[in-house]
Amino acid sequence: MIELLPPRSPVVLARGAARPSANPRLAEELDALAILAPAHEPDLASLPHGDLLLAEHARRPRRAGATYAVTLPNRRRTRVRVGLLGADAGAFEALTLAGRLAREFAAERPGSVGLATLLPEAQAPGAMDALGAAMLAATQRVPTAAAAPEPPWAPGRIALYGPADPARLAAVEQGAGLVRWLTALPPNVLTPGAYRRAVRTLARRRGWRVREYDERALARAGCGAFLAVSQGSATRDAAIVHVAYRPKRAARGVAPIALVGKGLCFDTGGTNLKPQKSMLGMHTDMAGSAVALGILDALSALDFPRPVDAWLALAENRIGPGAYKPNDVVRAANGTTIEIVHTDAEGRLVLADTLALAARTNPACLIDFATLTGACVSALTERYSGVFTNRPRLREVLESAGAASGERVWGFPAPADFDEELESASADVLQCLSEGKGDHIYAARFLGRFVPAAIPWVHVDLSSAHRTGGLGHVASPLTGFGVRFGTTLLLDCLRQFEAAAGPVRATPPASRPRAPRRSSR
Repeated sequence: MIELLPPRSPVVLARGAARPSANPRLAEELDALAILAPAHEPDLASLPHGDLLLAEHARRPRRAGATYAVTLPNRRRTRVRVGLLGADAGAFEALTLAGRLAREFAAERPGSVGLATLLPEAQAPGAMDALGAAMLAATQRVPTAAAAPEPPWAPGRIALYGPADPARLAAVEQGAGLVRWLTALPPNVLTPGAYRRAVRTLARRRGWRVREYDERALARAGCGAFLAVSQGSATRDAAIVHVAYRPKRAARGVAPIALVGKGLCFDTGGTNLKPQKSMLGMHTDMAGSAVALGILDALSALDFPRPVDAWLALAENRIGPGAYKPNDVVRAANGTTIEIVHTDAEGRLVLADTLALAARTNPACLIDFATLTGACVSALTERYSGVFTNRPRLREVLESAGAASGERVWGFPAPADFDEELESASADVLQCLSEGKGDHIYAARFLGRFVPAAIPWVHVDLSSAHRTGGLGHVASPLTGFGVRFGTTLLLDCLRQFEAAAGPVRATPPASRPRAPRRSSR
């Protein structure tokens, strides 16, 4: 049986000496040592057996991105792998290089690993973060129903010899690992009902509050857009799940940061049925909800001082006698009427009502994550994800957070004149255009109708959620993209975010949450 949640990792991150050269017995304590060093003239002489490392370095091409390995002539036969990083390399390049070293070690399965850097002071923290993230990603399990699965590589100890924050490394990579695990689960395992159970289990571990709004509660709240998508499913287990993290020492009256995630556990395309090749992999269409949950998990583990909510839109887009169809008109929770154009554009419908419900709680800001459009993949490939915002000044902050995290994003324009093509003769707005040109922009314009202008809003179109061959430090096609970006944005860039979008506001009594009544479970 495949578990809904990943097992706890047995890998322990430990602090070593501040610098690898400060421990002359470093190599005697380790089975393996990974080093990120400058491409030209690294200080290898300061390391144990430095003469041997220097000789090997002299034999190798001194270009950024190159790697080489040396086996030390000590009792442990310590395997040292060196990756050469360019002086202008950013977080993505460091993660990519660290991922290559981690995969090479994973094939050898050493019992203890040291991570070190010889890079200049400005690059050292990022290099250590990249090495730690890559090693943790390489040790994570993947869900499988195989009779005799290969056990994952699980070194007993990973020691950090350089400037690093083990707690943050573990929390962020645990959150990203949660995304990869959930996204990999087969669709007959991670149904909307099973997903709801998994969230409740995780909430008990973390001390979160959970409210689930099933179809009856959503009907009372007027969530006709969400229900149009779920009505084709034979199993009535769709729901919008609200998960609340409340830190013990939070300042009173501070409005929560709201994370919203698209959670389509399977997407057939509905009445506009997908062809066979396009339907393969559609169990991963819930990646946005997993990213919201993964960010919440990481922030909770780090005792983030602000309240945070996650709103998960959990459903399936199935085909059946009750499935919605083109030219239907549905009404969303904020009263907006929508004319259906294409039933395979279901993500923006479930997000519309979820954004509207989240907005009723008057959050400090709304950030949604969704595997929403193929157009964004066409525009950026899977190497970047697209971002949109109703605060133009935020674009620079978002792109900076992407660059710093190594999960790169690109800000797209979404001016109001795009609304001209979304005009409907029978409703307030068309769901989408009948052709796919610029669909990522039209989708953002559509979603913006469900977020009040007073609330800063960011929409992340996760074109990087899946990439053949992996991305950055992650070798698997399911990248977990979004957790590093989201945590960097909230942990490191919140002041800049507030300056560009407006400060986190206190919640006035009149705007306390007005979500629908609690549903039965």
